[in-house]
Amino acid sequence: MKDDKTKKQVPLRLSPKLYAELSRWAEDDFRSINGQIEFLLSECIKRREGAGKGAKPPKNEGET
Repeated sequence: MKDDKTKKQVPLRLSPKLYAELSRWAEDDFRSINGQIEFLLSECIKRREGAGKGAKPPKNEGET
């Protein structure tokens, strides 16, 4: 990211089930929910960049 000092605010709607899962995960990792979401999105960007342009993202567990 170019400027980590100023952050954009993005409204985000989550289902109660997804919010609860993120909340538990964030707690396990000692992060806020916002911090957890930012961390997960950053990791996805790193994977995408590492895979190269046009590469398909890795399949989720259980997908064929």
